[in-house]
Amino acid sequence: MAPTPQVVILVVSFFLSTTITTAINSGASTTSLLPPPPLPQSPPSSPPMFHEYTRPLQLVGPVLADLGFQDFAAAAPSLSTTTAWRGPLTVFAPTDSSLLTCPSCSVPVLLQEHIVPGLFSLRYLRTLAFGTKIETLAPGLCLTITSTNNASKIFVGGVEISHPDLFNDGLVVVHGLQGFISHLSPYSCSIERMTSLSFVHTQPPQAASFIMRLMLNDAMLRLRISGYSTIALALKVKYAELVNLRSMTVFALNDEAIFSGGHAYVTDFRFHVVPNRLLMADDLEHLSAGTVLPTMEPGNDIVVTTGGGGGPVAPMRINYVKIRSPDLMCNLNMAVHGLPMPFPHVNLTAAIGLRQIARSAYDTAESDLAGNSAIGYSMAPTSRIEWTAEIEDHHGL
Repeated sequence: MAPTPQVVILVVSFFLSTTITTAINSGASTTSLLPPPPLPQSPPSSPPMFHEYTRPLQLVGPVLADLGFQDFAAAAPSLSTTTAWRGPLTVFAPTDSSLLTCPSCSVPVLLQEHIVPGLFSLRYLRTLAFGTKIETLAPGLCLTITSTNNASKIFVGGVEISHPDLFNDGLVVVHGLQGFISHLSPYSCSIERMTSLSFVHTQPPQAASFIMRLMLNDAMLRLRISGYSTIALALKVKYAELVNLRSMTVFALNDEAIFSGGHAYVTDFRFHVVPNRLLMADDLEHLSAGTVLPTMEPGNDIVVTTGGGGGPVAPMRINYVKIRSPDLMCNLNMAVHGLPMPFPHVNLTAAIGLRQIARSAYDTAESDLAGNSAIGYSMAPTSRIEWTAEIEDHHGL
């Protein structure tokens, strides 16, 4: 008797279900024998930047040791408990052999007396007036800066800087001395005490702000002893606002210029600060006429009215005022340039328009000269036509 279709379907279904069940169990068994997959690993965190929250005082010991000043390097840890200064600093380092000639000297005290707050490169020291006094990390004790007539040699406390700029990373500067400076007198600051302002020492929220705090402190100190104490005070007043910038370019008047008629600068300080741009003298020199630079004063920008190219910022002018002292003070985040008078407020559209007219006139003159030369016609050399109007300084500066 032949099997009915229902029986055939039942038998086939039974075999199919058995085969699938066996395969599933076999697969599950095989899977259970394999090692578990590795757990995902988080990417390694990048090492912190060298300058991130780095205190300059922490760098003094390792830097001096690397340069071979072992005695001062050994005394460097004492600085963390003997000084409140946490900003950039400059070390005038004597050799170990010179310190041997003073067995009674206290090396930790000498170290404090050989360090001044602020970044004083050789180039900057040469700009200081003869006899400038800078207070050291030893409270109430000052070093006197002197030089030869042509500033070819710089002396600190009567000792020559024989190896200048041995180290400068923007936080610490080290100069090598011919000998060592004897313990300073309590009257070393008696003529005029050049010291830092009272700075705010609060924990910064991020590394960029931390570095800017150090650079602001350095700028205030150096400007204070260079005849720009009003600018140093303005930086202190605007400290909370400036510390959040990435960088800045400041156009400054010295105290003499301000008190001789430049009073408008005090109320217009923000109009003389270009935020988040570090413009050194070379950068300014390459700005073309008509370049607009935003300032910290909303709606009040400044404009390059005469481009550079004739040497160190000559005859460049911004808002028709010439840059008198380019790169007056520079550090990692700040550039300060000296002006003879405050920037006047100008109509940017008119200033740029005058520049374009002058450029067009110059191009026309060049075209005529080229056409005439084709037929052998010669013309006397003509000066370049440019809008070089300058607001004259009537204060005898």
